[in-house]
Formats: sequence, C-alpha cells, structure tokens
Amino acid sequence: MGGETDCPDGWTVFILSPHSNSSGVAAFQASASAGFIDINETFSSKMSATIVPLISSSVAGPLGVLHLPRLWLKASLEAAGKLAAGYPGIGQGYDMMVITGLGLNADAVRKFITDSKPTYPQFEAWIRSQPGVNLSKGNIHKLNVSIAGYIHNDDVRKGILAANNLPDNGSVLPDAINLNNLDDWYEFHQAVLK
Repeated sequence: MGGETDCPDGWTVFILSPHSNSSGVAAFQASASAGFIDINETFSSKMSATIVPLISSSVAGPLGVLHLPRLWLKASLEAAGKLAAGYPGIGQGYDMMVITGLGLNADAVRKFITDSKPTYPQFEAWIRSQPGVNLSKGNIHKLNVSIAGYIHNDDVRKGILAANNLPDNGSVLPDAINLNNLDDWYEFHQAVLK
C-alpha cells in the first residue's frame, strides 16, 4: 500500500510501502506514462561507497570518554570496508591516546569490533569488562583534558585551513578537535555534496 499526493508541474509523488517494489520505500512518477525513478538509485548515486566519520572527537558516550564514539565509528566502518580513504580505523593520534589511556589493547579493540560488530553501548560494555581497564573519574578526566588540549603542528593546521580557504591568522580555534572537524566537513563535502 502507498499514498499519493499531487505536486506542481504535473508531478505525482507515490509513497510506497517497503513491499510495493523490489528496491525501496518510495518512488516518483513524473507522469502517468513516464514510469518510475528508483529513489534508492537516485540517492545512492550521490552517496559515496565509503563514509567520512562525522562524529567529532568532542563527543563522549555514557562512560564520559571524549573521542571514544569516533574511535568506535572509524573502527566499525573499517571492519565493514566502508571507511573513507585517508582515515585509519585505529590511528596513532587520538585513537591510541584513548586506547592506551584506558589501558586497552589496540589489537583486542580491533578484533572485538571486527568480530562482533557491536553497537556503541555494547562497545562500552566490552570496555568495562576488560582486565586492567582504568575507568576511574580521575583517569577519564585526565584523558579528556589531554584530548581537548591537543594542538596540531603548524603544517597540519596550515593544510586544514588552506583546504577550507580559511586564513591562518589566529581567527580559527587552533585545537585539534576543531581543526579535525573542519577537515571532516571538507572531506564529506568533497565525497558527497560536491
């Protein structure tokens, strides 16, 4: 079953149920004789086969650890073969700061995510169960301060600002979190919106 609504210029939009055709939820009909345009095909042609991770390092989950949701997303996308080029699943920067700061093992983190494909809360539950993990409030605070206070070197800062056509004159917050956000938004624009 589906619904129908009239639109300007002779367009009719049919909203179809997931069982109404083999490929999707909705289709558009330009006129009675024009046939259907598969909305899934239309949207997927604008979407990249890989995904730029847009969860910021400034985001924390229930444990309160900055960057941990981004680490989970990147490692999960890598395990699924969907992480955009140029992004490591587990890199040497914030990823390793979080892993070593919590007392985890990078290979174990990667294996758990690859084998289990956990939701984010399942990932945090796994972390809680790891021997030697340090989730004290003091340790998490110390780790969060180091993440929030990290500053990229001059070359990285200049490269990110230049790609975004922004001046390197001190008018943009210089911390790595904000610069990485700019970098992610630029990469997303290039991959999906341009």
